[in-house]
Amino acid sequence: MSRLSIGSLFRRPEAGAFLGMVAVIAFFLIFGGINFLKPSGIASWLNVAANIGIIAIPVGLLMIAGELDISIGSMIPAGSMIVAIMSGHYDFPIWMSIIVVLGFGVVVGFINGFLVVHTAVPSLIVTLGTLFAVAGLVLGLSVLITGTTSVSIKAPDFYKAVFGQFIGGTYQVIILWWFAVTAVYIFYIHYTKYGNWIFAMGGDRESARNAGIPTTKLTIILFILSACSAAFVGMCQALLFNSAQVSAGMSYIFNVIISVVVGGVVLTGGFGSVVGIVFGTITFAVVNQGIYFTSFDRNWSSLIIGVMLLAAVLMNNTFRSMALSYAPKKK
Repeated sequence: MSRLSIGSLFRRPEAGAFLGMVAVIAFFLIFGGINFLKPSGIASWLNVAANIGIIAIPVGLLMIAGELDISIGSMIPAGSMIVAIMSGHYDFPIWMSIIVVLGFGVVVGFINGFLVVHTAVPSLIVTLGTLFAVAGLVLGLSVLITGTTSVSIKAPDFYKAVFGQFIGGTYQVIILWWFAVTAVYIFYIHYTKYGNWIFAMGGDRESARNAGIPTTKLTIILFILSACSAAFVGMCQALLFNSAQVSAGMSYIFNVIISVVVGGVVLTGGFGSVVGIVFGTITFAVVNQGIYFTSFDRNWSSLIIGVMLLAAVLMNNTFRSMALSYAPKKK
């Protein structure tokens, strides 16, 4: 049995993300005061982390596999508008709207994955195309059906409690969904063969295919997970705020990618972890909301996020180099 050491911990993908998270929390605790860690303060950044985190994990897995999905920016408002139009405008049952929302995510994810694996077009370009296509479809159909770009919805108490409610008046119920899906991802990625397959795809796709790994099927599944996760978050937001808008969601593209990169995932693929992505998501959410607890000018928030991203990339490269260059001592 291998012995646990400080060196082995620092070679793990989530090492840099954990240190960054601790440093950021300490920074805002010092300059923001104890209110930052009071229940209301924790809720401010934990709510943001949960909404981003559900999407960040499948997007991060795609990046580990060497792909990228930016169509999430239009899948969030798509999920919101579908449930709002179906159950708010036409009074269809919420359960039926949920099925359609997730079904739409499967269709868009399948299209993304199919085009990526069966053409030579990079995933960035493919998902850029579906980003604008879905955004245009949602906008056009919304105006055509309802005559507006904003639709209200009133969900029954059960669905409100499960998908779109504040716990204790401050914590969004989606936090519990984030914890649950994170546990599932950790199990499948780090304790089953599927995780090894994803890392192998990011390291060398051709070698992975030659080794018998179903790279085509796995790539399509990852794109479906990404699209469905974004649609799910959009649906939850509509039920939480009792309305949906076609313009919401575009900022998630950069927020999710920043969270994933800060979480230790290397843009070239083959390196990262689910736990690291969670740490990166929390770090981004803390920076995003923590500045409101300080006396700093709010205009500096983008600068802090930019510096944090650059520092994370440099740190990740350092830890990745340590992991790749490590050679155990011979006894």
